[in-house]
Amino acid sequence: MKQDRNKPQQKKPIAPLSLDEQTEREVVAGRNAVRELLRSGRPIDKILLQKSEDRSGSILMLLREALEQKIPVVEAERAKLDALAGGIPHQGIVALVAETEYVSVEDILQLAKDRGEAPFLVLCDGVTDPYNLGAIIRSAECCGAHGVIIPKRRSAGVNAIVSKASAGAVEHMAIAKVTNLTAAIETLKEAGIWVFAAEAGGQSIYQTDFAGPCAIVLGSEGKGVSPLVTKTCDGVVSIPLYGKINSFNVSAAAAILFAEVAKAHHKND
Repeated sequence: MKQDRNKPQQKKPIAPLSLDEQTEREVVAGRNAVRELLRSGRPIDKILLQKSEDRSGSILMLLREALEQKIPVVEAERAKLDALAGGIPHQGIVALVAETEYVSVEDILQLAKDRGEAPFLVLCDGVTDPYNLGAIIRSAECCGAHGVIIPKRRSAGVNAIVSKASAGAVEHMAIAKVTNLTAAIETLKEAGIWVFAAEAGGQSIYQTDFAGPCAIVLGSEGKGVSPLVTKTCDGVVSIPLYGKINSFNVSAAAAILFAEVAKAHHKND
């Protein structure tokens, strides 16, 4: 039902703004990211809305959903939201949640088993750009991956930028943070999963059988997958190139690779 903007809107119950927000909490900024956060069922400490008389459109829907879930909602000046979001476009809404709870590699494998599906995992080796990591997680979620594995060092962690770049996909993706990526790969291989490094000079992805349990390892923009990690993998796969540029951006390559895996895993759908 279309609302009359000239008609006074009923005020929503708004909690008072705390003088000192707990900065150790994770910040989720932007309407899409907060919407997926609300849908995920993950505990939310507080939602901050930019002070405004306009409570229409998607902001109104998010406010209603937050109040239905009994989540404290706070009005704040734009400067406050800008500071919390750290320069990320917040579109007038920011959520504060406890820091991301990472899962174990075994948890991801169990998730695939519970779904009755062949495991499909993504490993990131040295992906330090949070925008790339967020885009990779988004593509992984869209293509049905069961989990993403990142190393504790030389990697972006899940933060507000990653959440925003993933369009909220981080709220629906199991993410494991491991001390040693090669050890994680050995664990996957022992579980019967074929692990492929995405690097130049490998077998064409269009000639690779991704139908069974598999994992794709992506490297950093500058250095790619490290030699040690590549050596630990079962094989190397590449995306054929037909232009003059010699590589894709890692997040673009991820989308192409994951789509091929999804095609193989869901060919009967």
